[in-house]
Amino acid sequence: MWRAALDLVWAYLRTNPGLRTDGHNVFLYRHPEYRYALMDVDFGVEVTRSFDRCGEVHETGTPEGEAAVATHIGAYDRLSETHNVVLAWARENNRKLAGYSMEIYGDWSDNAGDLETTVTYFLQ
Repeated sequence: MWRAALDLVWAYLRTNPGLRTDGHNVFLYRHPEYRYALMDVDFGVEVTRSFDRCGEVHETGTPEGEAAVATHIGAYDRLSETHNVVLAWARENNRKLAGYSMEIYGDWSDNAGDLETTVTYFLQ
């Protein structure tokens, strides 16, 4: 699902010069109350300013507040390992999650060892 959504966003950005300068892809996850329920996800790109909705492309703000953050370096198929580290830290430190998490994808590289993704879990 993410590829089709990002294709829409990037097509919109190409027709709106200046809306994006060096922003990265951002996936914002809204965790459901029940673990196996469907999760709402916004697939987007960091932008420089607000903009009007255009079809399915719309502005989404990211949550504010305290967060647990880790940087994943390496291939995306191992990204779950970094998520698990952040979740383990929250459990070990008796921190409750706020129901939102986010991945910010760094610049693309054909070398998996150069890929960086910031994993963020917002805290209550």
